[in-house]
Amino acid sequence: MAVRVELDRPHAFFTNLDQITGRVIVNFTSHETVSSIVVKLEGESHTRLIGQRQGFSDDRPMDRRERELHKILYRTEELFPTPDLRANAVGEAGFKLSPGQYTYPFLFKIPFNNECSSNNPGNINIGGLRLEFANPSQHVKTTLPPTLYDFPDQAVIRYFVKATVVRPQFYKENRRAETGFKFLPIEPPRPPERGQENYARRRHQFAPLASALREKTMSTPDRLSEPMRITVDARLPNPPMLTCNTPIPLRILIDKQSESSETIFLQSLHVELIGHTYIRAHDLTARESKSWVILSYSAIDMPLEQPVTTAKKELTVPDYLWNRETVPNNVAPTFRTCNISREYELEVRVGLTHGSPPAKARSSTQASFSAEHVILPLRMPVQVLSGITPPPALLEAMASSAQQASPLSPLPYVAGSPFPLTRPSPAQPFLPPRPPGPPTPQTPQPQTHNAGEVNIPDVPPPSYEDAMAADMGPVDGPRRDYDLPSAPDGGRSSGEGGRRSGSKDERLFPGSG
Repeated sequence: MAVRVELDRPHAFFTNLDQITGRVIVNFTSHETVSSIVVKLEGESHTRLIGQRQGFSDDRPMDRRERELHKILYRTEELFPTPDLRANAVGEAGFKLSPGQYTYPFLFKIPFNNECSSNNPGNINIGGLRLEFANPSQHVKTTLPPTLYDFPDQAVIRYFVKATVVRPQFYKENRRAETGFKFLPIEPPRPPERGQENYARRRHQFAPLASALREKTMSTPDRLSEPMRITVDARLPNPPMLTCNTPIPLRILIDKQSESSETIFLQSLHVELIGHTYIRAHDLTARESKSWVILSYSAIDMPLEQPVTTAKKELTVPDYLWNRETVPNNVAPTFRTCNISREYELEVRVGLTHGSPPAKARSSTQASFSAEHVILPLRMPVQVLSGITPPPALLEAMASSAQQASPLSPLPYVAGSPFPLTRPSPAQPFLPPRPPGPPTPQTPQPQTHNAGEVNIPDVPPPSYEDAMAADMGPVDGPRRDYDLPSAPDGGRSSGEGGRRSGSKDERLFPGSG
């Protein structure tokens, strides 16, 4: 007997409201007795962490391994026998099928939210091997998370369709096959434009120019030779959101806080997206980070102004340096589920020098720089969205519902959960509407880099309700090109997000499910 699952793949990845269609193909080389043929649509969030056992002396450390599994998606359909055939076969242990090939089509619709609170059966003990499912207090109801294989040894989120041919004889094992697929969620509703900006700010005071350089290049009074003080801002629209495969709506401003005729030169610019993945396996926790370089320029030597003796001169770094660079297409959107969450920060490093520009009468075109080359790092929390726009009918349904949606609020967790979350404080001062006029916040706060404990609220974030999706069709809009990592070879699964159809069953409990 051979079993395989074939999926119709109209897209490189699936999203909420999509219909997954395909067929289960079973080949019998001889007569076989079969109780049923079942197909399942499944999603798993699986974490594995290693910690030190308590109660042992330091000279005898012993590791303990914890695994936590959440069935975030679980839908089933019985393909064989049909209801009529089962009704006419009362008392029969199975159905005898002749040699040949049998094809059974199936259809599933992907819901909005996870379903692990109702699908996890509790702890299982088979042959002394125990697998613990999370208890109900550790479940949160959120939008289905994206496929994740960034850290395959610690955290995996995968989706697959599995077929099982059930045989009634206890001495004959059931035959299974599965095939995986990539999943990206619909992005939450975006708030209306408010004309505000979030910013990260850094202040700096340059060292005075050397006396010889000052005498050679400057003829201004001594009072203008005082150290130059500046502030550098990196700004994003509020709330700060980035979309995969689209440019970053970034602005970089430099504000001169002291009178000086010196020119500021942009020497380097580095923009990097940093992702923090928070992993929990029961009482063990871990944080893994990964970064994506969006752009990195050096030796730019770009003067940002001609010398003008004025105070508080605001300079703008030209955006053509980054407005053609997009967020990489292998970045998963921001998400959280019961035992895994992903958050992002955008880091901008601006390299500056100061000095005098080349005089018009000189034959050389080189400016006179100070010896000081300072690199100012700016970092702010951002939310990364998938770019899959929700259907208009869904937005209208949400607007008419009594539910108050605030999808871009800080990501809360269930109170009492042993999942400590440390992250930079998302609180950033707001700026007045852009672009007219410079910002004048009443109490501008310096950027902070230290992560601290956050209070875990007890209310889960609002999400789309599955009841809204009952009569809605699939998303009929553009889908950007994504390149999410696939399942690594040699692990629990292989191929595109799942085991190859008909491959050996490598599950922890091959006789169940």
